Amino acid sequence: MASKSLNAVLGSCGTLRNLCGKLRNSTCFEASLRVCMEHFCDKSQKCPILRAKPHKLLVLVSLLLLFGCQKAEKVSVPKDALIVGFSQIGAESAWRIRNTQSVQEAAEQAGIQLIFANAEQKQENQIKAIRSFIAYQVDVIAFVPIVVSGWDNVLQEARKAGIPVLVTDRKIDADESLYAGFIGTDSEKEGREAAFFLLDKFAGRKAGDMIRIAEFLGTIGSSVAEGRAKGFRDIIEKEPGFEIFYSESGDFMRSKGYELMRRLLENRSQIDVLFSHNDSMTLGAMDAMREAGLRPGKDIAIITIDAQQKAIDALKAGEVNCVVECNPNLGHLIMDIAKQLAAGGQASRLIHVDESVFREGDDLSALPPRGY
Repeated sequence: MASKSLNAVLGSCGTLRNLCGKLRNSTCFEASLRVCMEHFCDKSQKCPILRAKPHKLLVLVSLLLLFGCQKAEKVSVPKDALIVGFSQIGAESAWRIRNTQSVQEAAEQAGIQLIFANAEQKQENQIKAIRSFIAYQVDVIAFVPIVVSGWDNVLQEARKAGIPVLVTDRKIDADESLYAGFIGTDSEKEGREAAFFLLDKFAGRKAGDMIRIAEFLGTIGSSVAEGRAKGFRDIIEKEPGFEIFYSESGDFMRSKGYELMRRLLENRSQIDVLFSHNDSMTLGAMDAMREAGLRPGKDIAIITIDAQQKAIDALKAGEVNCVVECNPNLGHLIMDIAKQLAAGGQASRLIHVDESVFREGDDLSALPPRGY
């Protein structure tokens, strides 16, 4: 890092000093500015503080405010490193946390500078972050869209700025010319895999028996929830004797999974099967079952998606019947494609990661720890 101190930089730039005002006393702001200095002060031709024009300094301050309370660490990146802006939807589950870690680890290993923003489950926060990435002139933008729609305007802004955009984990309903491609999981296939297991499990039921299914959906409007629901129905609705009698959103959260199941059990609903769109909701539902004196996996069959370690442990213990994997480790693919795009190349329109299905009775002794 160059020998310039924080006070020296602020003191040498009257415009920045006036823009900062009281922000200079903010710990988060100061930490972020120090990180900025570490990344740029040794290459003056790219320094956003010492060489930015006054109208761009306001953009810098906005960026520092937006990202200032993220964990600030000294990151070793080579000169002229690629800069990737990544907008994550939140940290609502162990799966999501691992997804973020995968991106951060891959960026560090690839020598890519990552600007990370947590949207805290709000689309408006993601749009603000993407606009800040555009103003900062990052090389590539990647984001996990919380919902399917509402992205066209900001994606048009990115295209106008000449910045390629990668959509990851969840899909969007937008003009395909506005983004470079999608990297993530096949949600419809995950739903179909859940249905195939269900058909196998109840293949020997008596003629005329109706299997009643409670479905805990993910976030309404997300491609993941829509895909898993569609894939499941594509198979189940062709088969007589299966009824989805209940379908409500638990927003991928354990607390909401608990509330949905508690309410169902208080209403004395007959539940043969729980199909849950993620493990967090499943774990919450299992808590409610135990409180009601029921045995998860036995009194109510459970099919869940994600394959967190706790779900695999529950499968081994006989408390879950099927776990459909949703692979969170997208980081290396994202960084590899980001390099291609920054070099003027193109990405495949659709990249699905490999995933497995774990069923009751499988030998899981050789399965390594999940890491999430």
